[in-house]
Amino acid sequence: MITILDCYTDEPAGLGVPPYLGTYPRYIAGFFGKVNYITIDDLRFLKYYHLNDGKKEVSHKTNIKIYNLTRNILRIKEILDGTTKLIVILGVHTPGKYLSALPGTLEEVSELIKDMNCEKVLTGPVVFGTQLEGGKFFERNDLKVFDKVKDFNFKYSEIKGHAIKGAEIVKQISRNRIIEIETGHGCSRNKGCSFCTEPLKNKLEFREKEDILREIKAFYELGCKNFRLGKQSDFYLYPKVVELLKDIRKTFSGIEVLHIDNVNPASVVSDKGKEITEAIVRYCTEGNIAAFGVESFDPVVMEENNLNCTAEQAFEAIKVLNKYGAERGSSGMPRFLPGINILFGLKGESKKTHSENMKWFSKVLEEGLLLRRINIRQVSIFEGTQLYNECGDKFIKKNKRHYWKWRNEIRQKIDLPMLQRLVPAGTVIKKNIAEIYDGNTTFCRQIGTYPLIVGVKGRLELGEDYDLKITGHMLRSVTGVVEND
Repeated sequence: MITILDCYTDEPAGLGVPPYLGTYPRYIAGFFGKVNYITIDDLRFLKYYHLNDGKKEVSHKTNIKIYNLTRNILRIKEILDGTTKLIVILGVHTPGKYLSALPGTLEEVSELIKDMNCEKVLTGPVVFGTQLEGGKFFERNDLKVFDKVKDFNFKYSEIKGHAIKGAEIVKQISRNRIIEIETGHGCSRNKGCSFCTEPLKNKLEFREKEDILREIKAFYELGCKNFRLGKQSDFYLYPKVVELLKDIRKTFSGIEVLHIDNVNPASVVSDKGKEITEAIVRYCTEGNIAAFGVESFDPVVMEENNLNCTAEQAFEAIKVLNKYGAERGSSGMPRFLPGINILFGLKGESKKTHSENMKWFSKVLEEGLLLRRINIRQVSIFEGTQLYNECGDKFIKKNKRHYWKWRNEIRQKIDLPMLQRLVPAGTVIKKNIAEIYDGNTTFCRQIGTYPLIVGVKGRLELGEDYDLKITGHMLRSVTGVVEND
């Protein structure tokens, strides 16, 4: 029997860390047909905790190592004993902080499966490297526990069938997931950003609109109502983007969440940018975010790393999304806003880099514009990228002593007032899922792309949804109370 072990994936053009369900396990399940699907959480629960339910909390905190158990946990021993081929899906290229999941590392997984008597195949973004912590080279680990390292790089002509068959694995998953739908892969630019692995993996190509609609239909008929059109470097480049959004809305009226992911700011300010932005606001659901991979507002860093837009283009794109998407929707969140990614450790980085970042973020604040979030991380360095070949971790070592100060200044001077503007005290945000406990606090968030985390005093029932009234603001999250009818 074939078993898929999902250790979760996170890469520049795709997210497969719960509550997302990535494309890798679904396509592979569709390719092989009948499979068992388990997660790294299932394996940890068996190997580390011996299926002891008392270990689901540690020191009064929800144990996120074993939070995402599948329906197969009840027969995990039987599944592992009957497995003849184990396909391990793993790979983090853009590490972050995850509220209710912890991706597996190569070292951890190798130790967990070493005694299994079956063929072991390693696949996923790990084929090009993996690293769960920013500011480091990719994880170098002895792969002798695996019989094969294989890149299941399916053609789109194959995916259209595999994606539909692979949708069946949601029957083995106990928690509600956001289904990541691939629209295209590769990079439109001749030379990609210095750190990015996407150009190493794929040439620019887009899926047929009808194939995407058929895949959504397969999940929709299985009861899935939450989708993100991700797995691409720039959603605005999809050839029939307006028609795609219109057809999804027209065909699947019961969809509850429809969001997008990566967007190049230069595309937003292009000739077609206004039309696409308006279509996203019209057909997608509120709380939607365009992840702008700005990475740095410093012109030196932009040039040295071939980043995808100028600071001026990024600022104009922020203005465009605010013009059409800042209106608050029925869920309590604005309809469509930009999110900015900032990377530390790129070639050419200096103290001036932080000054440039602060200058442009301050300009956003001063002009009364909204950002949903600012992601700040240290770059991970992967073999084959321009960054790896030209300077490695030179600038990380040079500037690492400044990173806490730089990050904290952005959090204090930009994030905090931005959150206060985004969701003023008294704002009611609807349908927040209670996800984890930390002592006597429950952390909740809406289903969607980069949703706002709300801390609520007391222990709400996990898995239930609540309307929450905002009472206070932290640096990256907010506090709230349950809104009683």
